[in-house]
Amino acid sequence: MARREGMWRRGAWPRRSFLQVAGAAAIGAFWQSVQKAGAVAAEKAKARSVIMIFNCGAPSHLDLWDMKPDAPENVRGEFRPIPTNVPGVFISELMPRLARLADKYAIVRSVHHRQSSHNAGMYWSITGRPYRIDSTLINPSRSDFPSLGTLVGWLARRDGYSGALPPYVITPAPHCDSTAYITPGQFGACLGPQYDPFVLQSDPNAENFRVPNLTLAEGLSAERLSRRRGLLRGLDRLVPVLNTSAAAEIEINNDKAFSLVTAGDMARAFDLSQEPASVRQRYGRHTWGQSHLLARRLVEAGVRFVSTVNGQSIVWDTHEDNFNRLKTRLVPPMEQAFAALLEDLDERGLLESTLVLWIGDFGRTPIINRNAGRDHWPQCYSVVLAGGGIRGGQVIGESDRTGAAPKSYPVTPADLHATIFAALGYDPHAITYTSPTGAPARLSDGQVIAGLL
Repeated sequence: MARREGMWRRGAWPRRSFLQVAGAAAIGAFWQSVQKAGAVAAEKAKARSVIMIFNCGAPSHLDLWDMKPDAPENVRGEFRPIPTNVPGVFISELMPRLARLADKYAIVRSVHHRQSSHNAGMYWSITGRPYRIDSTLINPSRSDFPSLGTLVGWLARRDGYSGALPPYVITPAPHCDSTAYITPGQFGACLGPQYDPFVLQSDPNAENFRVPNLTLAEGLSAERLSRRRGLLRGLDRLVPVLNTSAAAEIEINNDKAFSLVTAGDMARAFDLSQEPASVRQRYGRHTWGQSHLLARRLVEAGVRFVSTVNGQSIVWDTHEDNFNRLKTRLVPPMEQAFAALLEDLDERGLLESTLVLWIGDFGRTPIINRNAGRDHWPQCYSVVLAGGGIRGGQVIGESDRTGAAPKSYPVTPADLHATIFAALGYDPHAITYTSPTGAPARLSDGQVIAGLL
């Protein structure tokens, strides 16, 4: 199948200007599409911000969170379960540090959906709705449904958010299957470019890490920049107005850029050099660790939703050499970063107000293939939630004896979204926005998961 060309084609991200790929979500004019009636009282909400740790490529639930030690050898694999600090709850021997923190998180072992391609599976996970086709060869468009992060940012703006930082940030890069196919739904989608996230596109662990274009050029003052902005607007009035979506996006991105470079709080929030060396080491001096640390700094500075991606593209896609890759390359940095984030948020008094979601596209096949790997399996997998009013120290739902299907309390991504909106203080069924078809769409069509909040 030929690869799609256009604005999301291979190489377009690096070449597109900062103004076009990332920016703060400016105050928009979409309020006519929302019904405020029915929102849960904000004072009853526990969560204020969300950190979504997304594991592109789909980690194996059978080797991490839902061990099957009594299953046949071609199902149970090489790893063994270990007890956690919660009686009766066991997780993989690969995660001893997280085993000591089990009282802080809940494991949902009965998540399922029907789309087995990476980008379609990621879309289902982050929008709470299935994509129209089950395919990896898809890219973002304005006809997508908005992601969880997009909607959280949209709600924050609706409710008066006016911070210097954008309410929705992706670090260190967007979800994708190879860099040719960027996952749909994670940008402003049908809500428009004003709700696009700020996409970092830089490695927080790099030496001399900095975010380009967040500060004024040397010798340029804020007053001088303001005069330039006024001149640009004056020139715009001298030419015919182009009544096109492209022209509207240019204007929105111009506004974002001017806002960003004049907001010192933005640059300070991204400045990891302000962290003690011991804290940076605690998270891990690798991209995953420093992205998790950056996520903590961002929610501390007021950002409402941070999506931090574990790895470039689909690194968790372990069709071959599953056990060695998990043991040597994938789980150690993930566990270090995830455990440090939970501990650090807790010690700073931020865990109660920050909901942390650990999720992937789907799970992996119960049967180990001939290449010592596991293949795609959306029929049953595990998701972990912590903080933000989530009741830790428990397991929700149960899979069957091989981890192939939910045995009790089946949960969909839509149910996860409904639960997160409820934790933030919103009734997921009472608030609507204008969908890609023009009809009202609820925040989520799922049900709040009983016992999690």
